Amino acid sequence: MKRDFALLAGRHVDLLVCGGGIYGAWTAYDAALRGLSVAIVEQGDWAGATSSASSKLIHGGLRYLETYDFKLVRKAIRERQRLLKLAPHRVWPLRFGVPVYNDSRIGMLQLKAGLTLYDMLAGFPGEGLAHRQFGRSAFSARFPALADTGLKGGYTYGDAQTDDARLVLELIAGAMEAGAVCVNYCQLTGLSESGGVACGATVLDRMNDNSAQVFARQIVYTTGQWMSGSPPAHGWCRLSKGVHIVLPGTSSDEALLLTAQSDGRVFFMIPWYGMTLVGTTDDDYKGGPGTVSVEPEDISYLLAAANHYLKTAWTEDDVVGSYAGVRVMKRSDKALPSDVSRDWELKTANNGVLYSIGGKLTSAREDAACIVDTVCGKLGIDTPCATHERRFPWAPETDFAAWSAAIYAQADRLGIDHENAKWLMRRHGKRVVQVLHGIAGNPHLAERIVPELPFIYADLLFCAHNEMVVHLEDLLRRRMPLLILAKLGEDTMRRISEIVAAPLG
Repeated sequence: MKRDFALLAGRHVDLLVCGGGIYGAWTAYDAALRGLSVAIVEQGDWAGATSSASSKLIHGGLRYLETYDFKLVRKAIRERQRLLKLAPHRVWPLRFGVPVYNDSRIGMLQLKAGLTLYDMLAGFPGEGLAHRQFGRSAFSARFPALADTGLKGGYTYGDAQTDDARLVLELIAGAMEAGAVCVNYCQLTGLSESGGVACGATVLDRMNDNSAQVFARQIVYTTGQWMSGSPPAHGWCRLSKGVHIVLPGTSSDEALLLTAQSDGRVFFMIPWYGMTLVGTTDDDYKGGPGTVSVEPEDISYLLAAANHYLKTAWTEDDVVGSYAGVRVMKRSDKALPSDVSRDWELKTANNGVLYSIGGKLTSAREDAACIVDTVCGKLGIDTPCATHERRFPWAPETDFAAWSAAIYAQADRLGIDHENAKWLMRRHGKRVVQVLHGIAGNPHLAERIVPELPFIYADLLFCAHNEMVVHLEDLLRRRMPLLILAKLGEDTMRRISEIVAAPLG
């Protein structure tokens, strides 16, 4: 993946995508696979905003059953099943526990009914994803960190997990392989119109302030929260801020779905890279699109929500990292953001520009297919969606279990422990062999960057060389999320900087 702004100058394309989050990435990838000439620009880094600030879940949304949003849940579950099949390296199963206490708002029978419906909407998945019921003792043994006073029992059910930033990156890489021009740190600064219809745009290289003109038959905005600041899209959007905090890992490799006692909101405790994500908040956001931040009251809310369920309470000193994102939802008069539907819609402005509003990480592929269907219809192109049965760009071509076993064996011979090998496969898919090749030539590259986390120096160097990294933050927040998973000291930062200085120029 090489960044080349010069490829945009004077270029004529069928589709120009503005915004390099999950919706822009899927749109560019799908369109390029269908044979359209495509360019995608992103003013920051790929997945630089909300698409790297999610709960890292590919899930149906169990909580939406309470609001009878069966259509959204069915759609998301269908996509969950599809992505587990097409991208086993990128999307992997994750079980969730749901405890029931004497004072729980939802009792055992009501929860049983909801989980049975959830399984029905998934077409009754296999044992790995179907729900299971546990009595008090068995549930407490499965989740030993939970307080057991008043515990009646609980359930577990299956959903899936991903690394959101790397999901976007892989799709951008796939779009490039299919012929798309993809440039990060490139800002769309103005549209060109002919007869009142958009026909191109001026783009700015944020690395050197050079400008270029791109000519496009169709333009689509997938700019997320930035859409709210410009007409006509600001009238179509409602923004909600979501915060996650990162805490030490627990003894369980399963997640928890819990309810905050203060306001009844659902939140998660999720294992991720050996640490624990706790989130999310859901508050109306009125600030600037690029200034969202984690506030002390966000941390206090999440700590209080989690500590209500724990035997040993976390404190602010235990918080290793945090991040905030802004969700874009359809305009709604609902009082609370958490009551607003997470479904997606496509709007068309008077000048013909398309605007992608709302949506979820899980269902972005299907929504992007609708975007490209619309573009093809406008351009008179009759080509069906190319992503619904296509394996991901970095998915191994052979049986995943056999491939994984071979990679584990190769990693073991190189002195790489099982946990590191697992995350290398999840992060790089079939490209992991290139990372391992680097270690074969320099065994010291198998060392962990931070002892507690499964990231090694060979991975760091591979990302720096091959993944369109512009700034150090791109590398340490999105290519590998060290900045939110560890409190990096000056010595560690200096060592990392010295190692990657050459490939980053």
